[in-house]
Amino acid sequence: QTQLAESGGGSVQSGGSLRLSCAASGYTDSNYCMAWFRQVEGKEREGIAAIDSWGSTIYADSVKGRFTISQDNAKNTLYLQMTSLKPEDTAMYYCAAKWIAGVSLDTTHFGNWGQGTQVTVSS
Repeated sequence: QTQLAESGGGSVQSGGSLRLSCAASGYTDSNYCMAWFRQVEGKEREGIAAIDSWGSTIYADSVKGRFTISQDNAKNTLYLQMTSLKPEDTAMYYCAAKWIAGVSLDTTHFGNWGQGTQVTVSS
């Protein structure tokens, strides 16, 4: 079983930056894809960035050029550096993992999820 724990959320003004972290523990695999999703209450969960064991990355158009996904394999930790934040980035942010390589932003491809960390961007 895999445990994913997000941290780093908070409140920031428009134009600011935050870095989210996701620590993975328990079962992990050398072939993987890890991703960040976000969800606003009442709306569907949206995939925003993913990285896999081959080093491939993918971003949603809504965050491309502003967010950067990265990983520290030695620490089993995933990061999301968020810059130029906008009020529309306000959401609960979730980390997810699948133990098959190949980047994806499809929620149905992921079987392991964290509890989420809230990001609030004020104008």
